[in-house]
Amino acid sequence: MVTIAVTGEDASEPRVAVSPETVKKLIALGCAVKVAAGAGLRSRFSDAQYRDAGATIAGAASEALAGADILLRVRRPSVADVKSLMSGAMVMAMLDPYSDRAGIEALAATGASTFAMEFMPRITRAQSMDVLSSQANLAGYKAVVDAASMFDQAMPMMMTAAGTVPAARAFIMGVGVAGLQAIATARRMGAIVTATDVRPATKEQVASLGAKFIAVEDEEFKQAQTAAGYAKPMSPEYQAKQAELVASHLKTQDIVITTALIPGRPAPRLITRAMVDSMKPGAVIVDLAAERGGNCELTQADKVVDHNGVRIWGPLNLAGTVPVNASSLYAKNLLAFIEPMFDKKDKSLKINWDDETVKGTLVTRDGKVVHASLQKQGA
Repeated sequence: MVTIAVTGEDASEPRVAVSPETVKKLIALGCAVKVAAGAGLRSRFSDAQYRDAGATIAGAASEALAGADILLRVRRPSVADVKSLMSGAMVMAMLDPYSDRAGIEALAATGASTFAMEFMPRITRAQSMDVLSSQANLAGYKAVVDAASMFDQAMPMMMTAAGTVPAARAFIMGVGVAGLQAIATARRMGAIVTATDVRPATKEQVASLGAKFIAVEDEEFKQAQTAAGYAKPMSPEYQAKQAELVASHLKTQDIVITTALIPGRPAPRLITRAMVDSMKPGAVIVDLAAERGGNCELTQADKVVDHNGVRIWGPLNLAGTVPVNASSLYAKNLLAFIEPMFDKKDKSLKINWDDETVKGTLVTRDGKVVHASLQKQGA
């Protein structure tokens, strides 16, 4: 029988890798699930709920890890934890491989097969496994909610006997999953919403949500999307034209949400200090790319910066601020990834190492770093 271990995360991460719902389904696949005591409490999953779902509650993380074949985590586990697993065990988590090459090498040295869930290929079959999308969706929603709270003014237009309260103006920069949810949330809250992105396919998506699209739509813009659906790095000439358009637009905006991020690269700089200087006092910028340096020049990771009355916030884990939903969705992503690895007849683990989702996420195996994008870094 395959044994799955689940441990709690560090103090900065309230999410957990399984829910009581997914525990039941993992057991139905033929797994034994060991959950470290208290691992789900910050996501409102009690030990009793896990136990009722069929999991064994381990008194400590070390007890959950001992003899396990698979470790499920939200964040990268320590090398010591991986060494506590069975020889050749598998680890599935958001490993953040680009930020710590030495850490990935150390994980490889344990002999474990590690999977970076954020590397999930953007293919139709893998949509239910896509942790970036499930978590970004929540981050986009929470960014607008938190920005509205920081804004200190009403969002919708209100007509009263004492006068009219104007609707807030919200500008969403980057129309991926987080950006689309931010547009939808800001619209539901009554704001006048505009959005920009360098990918031409997003123009129709923005319009479908009732927002206005803002971009320099030249020939370069028409070719600005990779086959995987990510934005291509743009030429300095295009960036200058787009920056000029954005700069004039920012002067009138109350709330700005920036979401532009290309995996493995520093965040593109979208808002300069001079642009912030031109904004209205009381305006709010929420920068969802803070973990990669930020889309705004003044962003500081996990801090609120007040610049001449404009507040810039660079949260590092917005999805984690709605941990009940975030954990539930993340747990389902992991379940969807694991299910095809099992033979449903004899309930045994039979991994197809050539499967696109397996190859796309596999980072280390047999003591080596095997992911192509990391080998290019110079293993």
